[in-house]
Amino acid sequence: MTVPAPARPPRRTLRPPSWLPVDGYVLALLATVGLAALLPASGDAADVAEGASTGAVALLFFLYGARLSTREALDGLTHWRLHLTVLSGTFLLFPLLGLAARGLVPTVLTPELYSGFLFLCLVPSTIQSSIAFTSIARGNVPAAICAGSFSSLAGIVLTPLLAALLLGGSAEGLSADGLLKIVLQLLVPFLAGQVLRRWVGGFVGRHRKVLGYVDRGSILLVVYTAFSQGMVAGIWHLVTPARLGLLLAVEAVLIAAMLALTWYGARRLGFGRADRIAIQFAGSKKSLAAGLPMASVLFGPQAALAVLPLMLFHQMQLMVCAVLAKRRSRDVEAERSPEPEPASGPTAPEPAPGHTAPAPDTTAASRA
Repeated sequence: MTVPAPARPPRRTLRPPSWLPVDGYVLALLATVGLAALLPASGDAADVAEGASTGAVALLFFLYGARLSTREALDGLTHWRLHLTVLSGTFLLFPLLGLAARGLVPTVLTPELYSGFLFLCLVPSTIQSSIAFTSIARGNVPAAICAGSFSSLAGIVLTPLLAALLLGGSAEGLSADGLLKIVLQLLVPFLAGQVLRRWVGGFVGRHRKVLGYVDRGSILLVVYTAFSQGMVAGIWHLVTPARLGLLLAVEAVLIAAMLALTWYGARRLGFGRADRIAIQFAGSKKSLAAGLPMASVLFGPQAALAVLPLMLFHQMQLMVCAVLAKRRSRDVEAERSPEPEPASGPTAPEPAPGHTAPAPDTTAASRA
């Protein structure tokens, strides 16, 4: 008779806690930065990479235009107060806070890091993460969809104009060449996507997943080109670990301030809870997908340092808003659950000697 071998205990794997969402795409971006640091494109390879990056940016904005339904955007105008509030947070409150951070230069932020910090304050809001967190928090999901779409649409025009006005010499400025580059690489492809949406919209919708990889691959190419130019130009000696730590601290204050302003400001304006949730999550986000290609057009060889604050802020907003969305969801469940009524009538008999009372069912509580 053979004795069966003892079962091996399950192998433990190191996983981040559920409240700490590590975005796989951010890891891919960091890997791309590492590749650019080890093998930067230079010489003829740099020219090829820059040309491919220019084409990738144009393709990105063509796809943005082809995806955006004009009819859905017009239908969403019925909730104009909510959308105006989100746009005010994205393109008014954020830039004002970014300008206020000018007092931190040069003691806390270097001029180059401040330019990137101010640029992230000018980027439009996200669509996907705003919808996801609004849904988790039991908020107004249709409003979040429309608000994110409006912000992305407005950002195509407002972000380059605000960057040219507020960043001065750090970006291309208001020169004819800079404006022409913005129009040709951003606005013309987007408008072409809108015009051709009648014919290509169905194809884009059916192949959304595959084209999503095209989007992300294009952005990775933009990041590689930008950081390669930064490595060749030798700009990374301007950034020290201490400066990066200070930048993270400033960004933590920024996201905390925007979360508080959007939540309590929306309450002050008389919005209901579901609308306040949509305003908070749509009005406090910044889009990495839209900001990276815009930075490559606006900053040129200086794009590497310009996008660094945005990349860090993107991961920070995911972690903070994931925790906050789950908290909002628990608050809704607590409000909906009825309070237990006091027991009436005779009390339950005590269990007989040698017996124990059954344990209460805590399954529902653990799920909540």
